[in-house]
Amino acid sequence: MAHIIAVAGKGGVGKTTTCGLIIEALTRREKGPLLVVDADANSNLNEVLGVEVETTLGDIREEMARAELMKVSPIPSGMTKQEYAEYKFNSALIEEDDFDMLVMGRTQGKGCYCYVNGVLKAQIDKYVDHYAYMVIDNEAGLEHISRGTLPHVDTLLLISDCSRRGIQAVARIAEMVEDLELKPGTMQLIVNRAPNGELNEGVREEIEKHGLKLLGVLPQDENVYEADCEGKPSAKVPEDSPVKVALNAVMDKLNL
Repeated sequence: MAHIIAVAGKGGVGKTTTCGLIIEALTRREKGPLLVVDADANSNLNEVLGVEVETTLGDIREEMARAELMKVSPIPSGMTKQEYAEYKFNSALIEEDDFDMLVMGRTQGKGCYCYVNGVLKAQIDKYVDHYAYMVIDNEAGLEHISRGTLPHVDTLLLISDCSRRGIQAVARIAEMVEDLELKPGTMQLIVNRAPNGELNEGVREEIEKHGLKLLGVLPQDENVYEADCEGKPSAKVPEDSPVKVALNAVMDKLNL
């Protein structure tokens, strides 16, 4: 079974960018085969990685729902509805040179989110034994983990910005992990966008107050900002960029 790395944190703290940098570091270290899962309904991990997404699990669900509503069957002769659904959902797997990628996406129909959660779980269960690592970018919070969408998580990385409120937000996620008895192999904190890569003492006190295990601090990096402004994949900033240097130290601590 794959070593599963799940990334969680509230919106706006650079969670997806950090996830993309972790994926890029794993591929650079030749840790494949690697499956990337964008489990955030507001999908944009592909942009961080520079991957074009033609279809998502949500898109396929919508397409099938519209066909059913219009009473127009897209199912080829000789194929059952279940076989057709499996065929379509298999087509959502994106195969890149360094990793494969699966994007959950979102749906428009009422109540469809739970359905796509179920589809995502089925796809993950099917693929998990075929990869050395699986990296999952969760939506803000722990929806997928708490619902059992994901298998057992080996490494849970909580991402926060360098504010007290950000630390308080991930502390609530950590409490939820304990309350739900999810028991990840390890759960550690990465603080993102710290000026000069240094933590303010007030923020450090907040981390200690909540008993969070600090894995590393990533600096605010103009290279990431400029890449985002220019529409370039931020995970592909130069190797000597401050954020990549700091992230490599984080990966070394994790033995990844």
